[in-house]
Amino acid sequence: MKDMKNEQRGKIIVGLDIGTTKICAVIGEVLNSEIDIIGIGTHPSVGLKKGVVVNIDSTVNSIRAAIEEAEEMADCVVDTVCVGIAGSHIKGFNSPGIVGIKNREIKQDDIDRVIDAARAVNISQNQEIIHVLPQEFMVDDHTGIQDPLGMTGVRLVTNVHIVTGDATSVHNLVMCCNRAGLKVADIVLESLASANSVLTVEDMELGVALLEIGGGTSDLAIFSGGTIKHTFELGLGGNNLTNDLSVGLRTPLQEAEKLKINYGSALTSMINKDHTIEVPAVGDRKPRKLSRKIMGEILEPRIEEMLILINQEMIDSSYKERLTAGIVITGGTALLNNIVDLAEQIFDLPVRIGYPHHVGGHTNTIDSPQFATGVGLVIYNSRNVSGRKYRVKDKKVFNRFGGWMKNIFTNHM
Repeated sequence: MKDMKNEQRGKIIVGLDIGTTKICAVIGEVLNSEIDIIGIGTHPSVGLKKGVVVNIDSTVNSIRAAIEEAEEMADCVVDTVCVGIAGSHIKGFNSPGIVGIKNREIKQDDIDRVIDAARAVNISQNQEIIHVLPQEFMVDDHTGIQDPLGMTGVRLVTNVHIVTGDATSVHNLVMCCNRAGLKVADIVLESLASANSVLTVEDMELGVALLEIGGGTSDLAIFSGGTIKHTFELGLGGNNLTNDLSVGLRTPLQEAEKLKINYGSALTSMINKDHTIEVPAVGDRKPRKLSRKIMGEILEPRIEEMLILINQEMIDSSYKERLTAGIVITGGTALLNNIVDLAEQIFDLPVRIGYPHHVGGHTNTIDSPQFATGVGLVIYNSRNVSGRKYRVKDKKVFNRFGGWMKNIFTNHM
């Protein structure tokens, strides 16, 4: 990456959140372990559906527009990005691994071997491994070990969380970046990236669920004991709310989105019954005045359905009882009025909105849950540099595992 004017004083890292509703590019400058956000660019996402590329040319154009806006703000030119991935094609599961040590000191090769043993699982041919995230290690009968390097034992065991994605979807995501003139330094699960920017070490030690509600999907990541325990992708998001409003109010999608942002509420009971809104009509018809409560009656059942499905997933995972720090909601839909109140009713746990932190620079510009993934990608990549550049022609591009969780969530927190 090259500075257009003066010599850089720090390393430049770019997070690219390719979402269903918007493309967000965040440029960070890293110096002395501190991260300053120096550029932000956003552009409507055209060409994706539920996190999956359905039109390459449109997606490429949207990526270019977001990158150019961020470059102009940061006064630099970028050529490498860390990309977030989400979608209902993402799968997460836990897997154990075990190797013999023969009563000697554990070396890094042994740790690598046991992780490789854990990742040696059968997955569908159309799936590629995105992350292999160690949760804990066990040396003989000693459990809950975060780093076994240098310990002595006979047997080394690990539990890891493996995240996979549809190979074609991952391929197309990288291709779009390449066609936009960008190399891909890493591909990161969006909820994992967002955790870097909105959660604290204490949250993850106590037990916390991060729920990112984007335009096309809702992504759940559960942390406990300082490591990731469970991930889940729900194929419902903010666009479903917009579609429901468009149909229910008989208004164009673009107008329904504006109404949702300006007047939407997750709880009908919190809306003043005398409050009216002007609803644009389809075609040349005149706008109509309707009670704002009608919007609530449309939105509340849908958001309630989404939260009930997430709640059931947390129960089924067996980790809900460990969520001492509660639930953190982020993503664009987190800005919906009264969503915290409804979520607390359904989850029966404390809920808060997750705003990006752990960075300096243009913090006022990114002070919204919409930027959680973009900022999180910058933080993640600053701590997990693989040194590789991924291109579509590399068949082995996606067969890798992410850095250790203890490196992801240290510093800056």
